[in-house]
Amino acid sequence: QVQLVESGGGLVQSGGSLRLSCTASGFPFANYRMNWHRQTPGKERELVASISSTGISTDYADSVKGRFTISRDNAKNTVFLQMNSVKPEDTGVYYCHTYWGPSQYLGRGTQVTVSS
Repeated sequence: QVQLVESGGGLVQSGGSLRLSCTASGFPFANYRMNWHRQTPGKERELVASISSTGISTDYADSVKGRFTISRDNAKNTVFLQMNSVKPEDTGVYYCHTYWGPSQYLGRGTQVTVSS
């Protein structure tokens, strides 16, 4: 079955950096676009960053553009989210996400807390 396991969250000071990882299994990872979503307090879950199967194409939410970078290593079935210049409003649970077949899949998430 499809599994998405996030890691790398934690507590970081405003202006600092954090790198999230998501290791995938159960589907042909290299053939599929991968996404990072986040759930921040009081808001709906939002798409933060997306990367094409080859890694050539990336997209970002306006709120993180220029600060976050999504990348992937298809040999290791892993997608990353490098978070730089973090802000308190980046606090939330970050989820790895993909579509495969008729379904979409979400990991359990990793908590990121940014202190001011």
